[in-house]
Amino acid sequence: MTLPIEQRKQYRAIAHHLKPIVTIAGAGITEGVISELERALNDHELIKIKIAVGEKEERAGVIKELCEMSRSELVQVIGRTAILLRKNPRPNPKLSNLLRHQSGAGK
Repeated sequence: MTLPIEQRKQYRAIAHHLKPIVTIAGAGITEGVISELERALNDHELIKIKIAVGEKEERAGVIKELCEMSRSELVQVIGRTAILLRKNPRPNPKLSNLLRHQSGAGK
């Protein structure tokens, strides 16, 4: 599933002010990283992650693997930071970055 350009721009704008919520370091993808990524996507739907491993090609592989494992959509990659999206069918309005932005609370 590929996001339309308009939606991608909207999600990038929402994520601009977010801080990375998950960091992947030298150990790579571990069970702890996966569980934290799952929790973050369930709670926030739209998140930033920081990938502090290897070169550009290796980071791209890690991001692709994370998206497949978490069933999330890649919105954007800038350097070592990626924005991931996975919509929650029943999001928590207090935690969801998408709902908070719609209500104006995220501004």
